[in-house]
Amino acid sequence: MLKYLTVLLLLLAIFTNQASSQESYVYGTVSDSISNESLPGVNILVDSSAGIATDGQGKYLLKLIPGNHEITYSYIGYKTRKQRIQITESDSLEIHIRLQSTALLLDMAVVSAGKYAQRISDVTVSIEVMKPAFIQNINTPSLESALNYVPGLDILDGQASIRGGSGYSYGAGSRVMLLIDDLPILAEGTEEVKWNFLPVENIDQLEILKGASSALYGSSALNGVINIRTAWPGIDPATTVSLYSGVYSKPIRKELSWWWDTHPIFGGFQFTHSRKINDIDLVVGANALSNTGYRTDNFDEQVRVNAKFRHRPKNIKGLSYGLNTNLQWQYTSDFFLWMDADSGAFMQNPLTVTPTTGKRFNVDPWITYFDKHQNKHSLLTRYYNVSNNFKDDPDKNNASQSYYGEYQFQKQFENGLNWIVGLVGKYGSTVANLYGDHSSSNIAAFTQLDYKFFSRLSASLGVRWEYHTLDNSEQESGTVVRAGLNYQAAQKTFVRASFGQGYRFPSIAEKYTATQLGSVKIFPNPDLRSETGWSTELGIKQGFTIRNWSGYVDVAAFWTEYDDMIEFIFGAYPSDTSDIITIEDIGFKSLNIGDARITGIDIGVSGTGLIRKTPVTLFAGYTYMNPVDLSSDTLENNILKYRYRHSFKSDIDIEVRKFSFGLSTIYRSFMERIDEAFEEPIIGTEIFPGLKSYRQENNSGDIIFDFRISYAFTHSTSLSFIAKNILNNEYMGRPGDIQPPRSFTLQFLLDL
Repeated sequence: MLKYLTVLLLLLAIFTNQASSQESYVYGTVSDSISNESLPGVNILVDSSAGIATDGQGKYLLKLIPGNHEITYSYIGYKTRKQRIQITESDSLEIHIRLQSTALLLDMAVVSAGKYAQRISDVTVSIEVMKPAFIQNINTPSLESALNYVPGLDILDGQASIRGGSGYSYGAGSRVMLLIDDLPILAEGTEEVKWNFLPVENIDQLEILKGASSALYGSSALNGVINIRTAWPGIDPATTVSLYSGVYSKPIRKELSWWWDTHPIFGGFQFTHSRKINDIDLVVGANALSNTGYRTDNFDEQVRVNAKFRHRPKNIKGLSYGLNTNLQWQYTSDFFLWMDADSGAFMQNPLTVTPTTGKRFNVDPWITYFDKHQNKHSLLTRYYNVSNNFKDDPDKNNASQSYYGEYQFQKQFENGLNWIVGLVGKYGSTVANLYGDHSSSNIAAFTQLDYKFFSRLSASLGVRWEYHTLDNSEQESGTVVRAGLNYQAAQKTFVRASFGQGYRFPSIAEKYTATQLGSVKIFPNPDLRSETGWSTELGIKQGFTIRNWSGYVDVAAFWTEYDDMIEFIFGAYPSDTSDIITIEDIGFKSLNIGDARITGIDIGVSGTGLIRKTPVTLFAGYTYMNPVDLSSDTLENNILKYRYRHSFKSDIDIEVRKFSFGLSTIYRSFMERIDEAFEEPIIGTEIFPGLKSYRQENNSGDIIFDFRISYAFTHSTSLSFIAKNILNNEYMGRPGDIQPPRSFTLQFLLDL
């Protein structure tokens, strides 16, 4: 009743202010005919002319003159529907439309492949999409844990790796570019991803682009791109609150947790509120977390707030501008070295404990303008600031800031050709005892053409030039290209092929970091060179519709090559003046190992529909890869370090009346090769005591199951029970880093 009263009051206010216009109104929602899920972005045309699109909740409001009209509702992946109406002066009609799906998942809209909206079936490269419902269902305070469910993507101690493109690199450098709303968000100096800084509470869609993408996105897109698209408000104000609390179970090996007085706990909340105020869009959000951790001196406490603002002035058609911001405070202590593989596996070497107080924030002013020819002009800017203070070791304090700006011009020609041109500028500076005070700058120019021939063949061609300087003394420039084809062989069959070049400038941290963690040192390498490479793939995407089911199967064979590949190598690095190795010479160092090749295959399936009358959503993916170190002295055991040959990931979600059930699976094969110095004593010292025997006893790979159940009390409130690692399996990430035992979480969700 309140909803209808609100609508009537709104219409009354509009009528009072604009009575002389004699306009009438049509309003309602557009939803899926099977699942009844609201559909945002549905195109609504009136009399085949001007129209609008539904908002984030599938709602719409049309202003019409009295008379007869034909309203057309069209949406990618659904059958177009037309509705004839007759409306009188000052009248209002409520019309709810349910569209019938043709191949919803196959025709999902994505933007990362070409920086403009395309159907996922038309893109020329492999791309994965994650929706916010899944992130909410698994209750993840950090995006890192959600992305680990993506087929072909692994995150090892914060380092993202797509199809084996990266190994282990302790918080320095990334071959995967991370974007928030099309702007890079890698920290200056380290060029790493701060996963808990990302706004998980306000995500519209996650897009993961597989393969070299430097032609569009520059350095650090050598292995792929993760683009986080945040949400804007709908017609009505919306508020979402999530409260959760959880506890870790004791591991199967009781000696691991002998020191626990009580079970470690964690908890937090997430909040978002969005609304339209006349011609202003506003979104605010907050996130708080407290996690005591399941290991000694390994805790996480943080608070983060964010906001989005957009203004579309009515007196300047085609103009919009705004500002996005995100601010975080945190107090954390990471885990690096275990005491030993037995009773000390959850206990940290006291010499490696590094409690850190950190602050991060970004401010992103932007402006977009469509001129009279509907050409799009965009100016996107970002200021990003990171500071870390080490409580017990102030010599490790560091701070960085970066300024980024990108101008884009996009034109869509009447023949279907899409052309984008961009200019990029970036400047960054760091202040750090760890790796010194430095400054860097980049300028770049890129362009890409996308065209569809004969309504079946899509082609893409892009090129980028970039110039990089470090401390005004090191200069480097280069040009990369990408090209791709996508052919629609049948109604729901799409064959694609692509080739892309990539490059990555080494980060300041990789070149200059000099520090120590316990008995392990990290050595600088100022002579470190940039790495380059290319990737190619051949794939087929087959859509299907079986009665009440729709989805697609995707198969892709890929080949990636790297030149001067940079790896974080553990070993002995004596000084040039000494021939005798001591314990002071043992540690990590970033090195150009030479050439590498990774080949393999991806197989995935996604689907949604009904089993009888029960809605079901699922995805599953298997990845096989053969990552070869071409510079290895021997052909035996020349696999690149810290990779998995086989991985499988899946999730299924079933709704039964007010209940929903979910089961997630992650399988990874045994990590065959790591740094030999991790397992063998150096000068009689074991850096990771017991690691060699532990790996010999646990060499069959790992499979993890997560289970969840949710009950909806009302349309706006629900309670979920989430069990992660439900079988309580013991498994390891990087060497010496045993992952969490089973945990139980209660989550209360309020959606207004």
